[in-house]
Amino acid sequence: MRKSATRLATLAVLSVALLSAPIFVSICSAGGDPTPSEDSKPPPKGKKKTSEVSPSIQDAAFTGGYRAAYATIYDRNDYASAIEQLKALGHDDNAAVANLIGYSYRKLGDYKVSQIWYERALKTDPNHVKTWQYYGLWQVEQGNRDQAQYHLNRIAALTGTDSEEYRSLAAALEKPPGTGLVY
Repeated sequence: MRKSATRLATLAVLSVALLSAPIFVSICSAGGDPTPSEDSKPPPKGKKKTSEVSPSIQDAAFTGGYRAAYATIYDRNDYASAIEQLKALGHDDNAAVANLIGYSYRKLGDYKVSQIWYERALKTDPNHVKTWQYYGLWQVEQGNRDQAQYHLNRIAALTGTDSEEYRSLAAALEKPPGTGLVY
């Protein structure tokens, strides 16, 4: 009986993951932030315990938690709650997670802490385009236009000039300095 229940639960989790994947892909292609890549996740530490959740369930839990934090940021603009949600994931060294934590701190006006998280994201993944964009916007807000231009050039090198990240940062740089606009 217990084996059957375990198999049924595993099948249910996999079914939900398979059914939700096309929806998530369509959301991402419409401009959403993609789920953090497997490459940027920290490797498991230590010996696996028998009571530990299987990797597929862990990944599903991580993805679900990340999506929930993403919605907290972009749908509800509740940056403080999103920071708690993202930190609770236990993947602070994931570039996408660190970037969203940095973004949330920036939106709360804590530029020093935001900078730490953006730099942490880029240390983890120097090619994380969304971090180059958000950190570039941070630079614009701080009046560091030369640094923002550097970030724009990095985005161009990574994705070209047609990407949303490039266009967003380029538009911010086109605004006159000192306009007080926050992005």
